Amino acid sequence: MNILVLNVGSSSIKYAVYNNLRLVEKKNIERLYKREDRISAINNIFFEINKKGIRIDKIGHRIVHGLQYRKPMMITNEIIKRLKKCIELAPLHEAPEIEVIEICCKLSKAKQYAVFDTGFFADIPETSKIYGLPYKYYKKGIIRYGFHGISHRFVTNRLKGKVISCHLGSGASVAAVKNGKAIDMSMGFTPSEGLVMGTRTGNLDPSIIPYLIKHEKYSIKEINDMINNKSGLLGISGISADLRDLLLKEKSDKRAKLAVDVFVNRVVKYIGKYVAAMNGVDTIVFTAGIGERNAEIRKRICSHLTFIGLELDDHMNKANDKVISKTSSKVKVMVVPTDEEKEIMVEVCRL
Repeated sequence: MNILVLNVGSSSIKYAVYNNLRLVEKKNIERLYKREDRISAINNIFFEINKKGIRIDKIGHRIVHGLQYRKPMMITNEIIKRLKKCIELAPLHEAPEIEVIEICCKLSKAKQYAVFDTGFFADIPETSKIYGLPYKYYKKGIIRYGFHGISHRFVTNRLKGKVISCHLGSGASVAAVKNGKAIDMSMGFTPSEGLVMGTRTGNLDPSIIPYLIKHEKYSIKEINDMINNKSGLLGISGISADLRDLLLKEKSDKRAKLAVDVFVNRVVKYIGKYVAAMNGVDTIVFTAGIGERNAEIRKRICSHLTFIGLELDDHMNKANDKVISKTSSKVKVMVVPTDEEKEIMVEVCRL
């Protein structure tokens, strides 16, 4: 059986082809900013696959938000209609993902499957799910869903004990996991809650929104755009949403340094929060673009965690080794490359 996995981001498509669980091909296509770019990319993917004589039997998709849909499922026209209602909750990802599903419907007769980013967090404790709103809204599904679950599951599913998983990229989140079971996570009803990210605010006092509407004359649409596209590292620095750019400029630009410091500060706070929530931690995992490849950011984060007995090995950290803590460290620190495509493939096979 040949499975095509499509991991669609806001401006990229990662894809992988598997034959009976064996990876055949894997690529990442970036700088896809318009619908036309995505159509062209998907057409090229199918062209390359067909040229190699590979017949696709199943297609698996990463879907960021499904509201009540959390378990992997086959995609039907009715499911597509329901997913479109989630676009306003995850505008950076949901619309491109649905567009790609619809393009695949035209290019292939293979059955398509949705694997939800929220699935890993479906069974977290109620205390972690609920907001401090009137209880009726909890019953209506206004809860903390959590995201990056496919990645967090992949990097923690073989680790025992108390684990804190740090998925640090343009989108960033921290999850608390105990023996492979999610306990809590930084993202909430939408992917905008939690850490300060590339262009997203992270945690925000909710009273700021009515204040901006009243005093700055913002519309709801403008506020939503600002929260998702104009805030975070980009909003603070005024330079870039890419942490690599800011690290290069932080010595000469105060706002670039401020943005980097804020990013580190928020990650440290969430790690500390989950150390307390789990009454300790055995392993801290770094993954995704920043987490896997940016030794300087890992070093700065870990420098604030010596109070839990963490000792970082500078040499292993700079080398991006799998384990970057000293043998004498009371907390193991790991760098684990995420593989959402493989995790999606596994879920499709289970179905």
